[in-house]
Amino acid sequence: MKNARTIVTLSREEKNWLEKYSANTGISMAEAIRRGIMCLREQTRPSAYQDALESSRGIWKKGDGLQYQKNLRAEWQ
Repeated sequence: MKNARTIVTLSREEKNWLEKYSANTGISMAEAIRRGIMCLREQTRPSAYQDALESSRGIWKKGDGLQYQKNLRAEWQ
């Protein structure tokens, strides 16, 4: 996958913090920003999972799902 460039406007305070953070950790400012984006993406995963659960609620229409599961598993024995 090709990388894409983008311009980000930061306040002077944010830029100073990012420069210090990068110097202290030995990574580039770009890498620090990429890692920050990865953290944000990971934080949004649970809500995507939750959305999937919500959108599939009530799909099963064949009666009691637990009983169906038990009957199906009983066939395996």
